[in-house]
Amino acid sequence: MQKKKKTESIDTKLAILPIGSVAQSLNIHQRTLRIYDKEGILSPTRSDKNRRNYSIDDLEKAKLVLFLTRNLALNLSGVKIILAILEENKIEPKDYLKYINKVAKLAKISQAIQENNLEKSSNRGRKAKK
Repeated sequence: MQKKKKTESIDTKLAILPIGSVAQSLNIHQRTLRIYDKEGILSPTRSDKNRRNYSIDDLEKAKLVLFLTRNLALNLSGVKIILAILEENKIEPKDYLKYINKVAKLAKISQAIQENNLEKSSNRGRKAKK
């Protein structure tokens, strides 16, 4: 009789990812993550050398923040409110995007509207081509 191996779950709260890895995986600048930290939206733990270390949960939260700001055109104050609601309702970070997409559908924010917002946000801050 074979013994079943006990699979251990991954601790998604363990801070193991440096800022450069997180920024690269999200295709954003490290400065963006620093702004989120300064605004209290994303608060990674700090190493002994005061370097930011992110967890898998932090990464999921950052994905949500990018979705909210880009696809739903929310500002950072709106993001803070949404994050507070998610925490109040005890929604797990891994379920953030699924939950917000469900709410966006209930609010009749279509995929076309989201794509339009995404297009607008991608052009923000860039000079118009002549």
